[in-house]
Amino acid sequence: MAFENAGFGGCGQGASSERYLPIAEHGLIGDLRTVALVGTDGTIDWYCCPRFDAPSVFGSILDADRGGSFELAADVPARTRQFYFPDTNVLITRFFAADGVGEIQDFMPIGDEGGEVHRHRLIRRLLCVRGSLPFTARVAPRFGYGTEPHSARLQGDSALFVSENLSLALTATVPLECDGTDAWSHFKLLEGESAVFALDRVGSEVAQRGCARREAEDEFQATVRYWRRWLSASRYHGRWREMVHRSALTLKLLVYAPTGAIVAAPTTSLPEEIGCERNWDYRYTWVRDAAFCIYAMLRLGFTSEAEAFMGFLSSCIKCEDEGTGPLQIMYGIDGRRELPEHELSHFEGYMGSSPVRVGNGAATQLQLDIYGALIDSIYLYDKWGQPISSNHWDEVGAVVDWVCDHWDQPDEGVWETRGGRRNFLYSRLMCWVAIERAMRMATRRGLPADLVRWGRSRDAIYRQIMSRGWSAEVGAFVQQLDGDVLDAAVLMMPLVKFVSPVDPKWLSTLDALGANLVTDSLVHRYDVGASPDGLLGTEGTFSICSFWYIEALTRAGRLEDARLAFEKMLTYSNHLGLYAEEIGPTGEQLGNFPQAFTHLSLISAAFNLDRALG
Repeated sequence: MAFENAGFGGCGQGASSERYLPIAEHGLIGDLRTVALVGTDGTIDWYCCPRFDAPSVFGSILDADRGGSFELAADVPARTRQFYFPDTNVLITRFFAADGVGEIQDFMPIGDEGGEVHRHRLIRRLLCVRGSLPFTARVAPRFGYGTEPHSARLQGDSALFVSENLSLALTATVPLECDGTDAWSHFKLLEGESAVFALDRVGSEVAQRGCARREAEDEFQATVRYWRRWLSASRYHGRWREMVHRSALTLKLLVYAPTGAIVAAPTTSLPEEIGCERNWDYRYTWVRDAAFCIYAMLRLGFTSEAEAFMGFLSSCIKCEDEGTGPLQIMYGIDGRRELPEHELSHFEGYMGSSPVRVGNGAATQLQLDIYGALIDSIYLYDKWGQPISSNHWDEVGAVVDWVCDHWDQPDEGVWETRGGRRNFLYSRLMCWVAIERAMRMATRRGLPADLVRWGRSRDAIYRQIMSRGWSAEVGAFVQQLDGDVLDAAVLMMPLVKFVSPVDPKWLSTLDALGANLVTDSLVHRYDVGASPDGLLGTEGTFSICSFWYIEALTRAGRLEDARLAFEKMLTYSNHLGLYAEEIGPTGEQLGNFPQAFTHLSLISAAFNLDRALG
């Protein structure tokens, strides 16, 4: 789970908010290899090419001056609104001005053959739907996170941007100008007229090609068909269909198609507190996040994504013990294990929130809970998808054997703290899940397993949690063994079926969490004052914890409370139904955006609450 705490330093005052849109004022488009963030002002201020974890080409969300952007907007004062073309990831940004109404249709075609999969075409189709409007466009790429020089020149109806490691071609149906670095255009559209801008990666794999109005229309229709065909496989028809399906479409955008990996979020260093140091790179695959994502996808009926991710995980498992076990907590989207972390000191950070980080130093941490998430996802895939193969079962057995040998040790825990390893209850809980789910699979399918040994370890974990994870003084299960600090991670106890959702000890815990960590449905993960995490500053509430809380209320039979909390949480989404990692003190979105874990927990909460309501 990409909830990381690392490094030390102080909080600054932040940069002027006028130079940055709020994090929530963005929509997301993508092609299953990379994404772009499009602001409500029509500016693309985040885009990495050719894949999620590549250096940014447009990064003005992290530095308004040096990051680069693709601006496209009405050239007169206008109100704007944004929405998704129904049941798709095609984003519409509308401009309402005194003399007319215009809209941008932003999308990335899903390439599936030849060099087209490497084109990463970004199409911006502009239409005047009423009256007349002047428009302005400016394309200002800044390659390599703004560190690589580039040249720009006009070539026919195109502008070619060339850097050492990447070349992009901008084609347009309106005249372009160029100053050797940027390209721009000023033009006017009358009612019914349109203009098309297409940005392509070009080079040895992809030939330069124009994008006429007819081709843009064909690409638009094909992209709409792709997303609607994909979404049609959903089995969810409950009360919150629109929000659940938007979350599913968002999760699909975070899948890296070549390997089946799922990124925790498509951005880096969007802050958990404005002006502070809690800024992390989430463009990698956390075993925990992705495993829970598989649960959500399987619930909705999307089995191919689960199958692809199972293949990715199988390639990552190393049975030899390298200190942190058979698995790292995270991997690159290509399966690489080395994710060195460094800072981009030339970027000021979103609203002055520095440092801006690339890479992730937490990759080598020991987080024992990932094994429970992994085995649970395999168990669910075996149950709802396809029975796992004999080779996969051998891998499962090796992982469970390792867990049996190593569960009783301190680790950095689910929140990735840097204050030293501790005996976290959640880590023990998920080790119990790993063993228990493997035993279920072995029993149901008659697979070979050392059930006696596994059972001894499972029972020992249970007894330890019940005796040392329960605080009679607090009246709750707590963050660490023999401790007294509350932690929202224990909300998973009834969700993974460790404890009955109506067990008196659990109901007491639920009441304690509600009284101490919950405000207006929003849930803090823990009190940073009572359990220091090695960082200065504070943080917002964690949206995944809020949805865990809703699901725990649901399973406890407190349906009125659960439904009200769920409806409140929906009001904290952005205008498109998207969520970042956290919610700030005044309801603002904080952290990397959008975050997979938040959306998958929304799906789970909606599914179970809807079923309970009948």
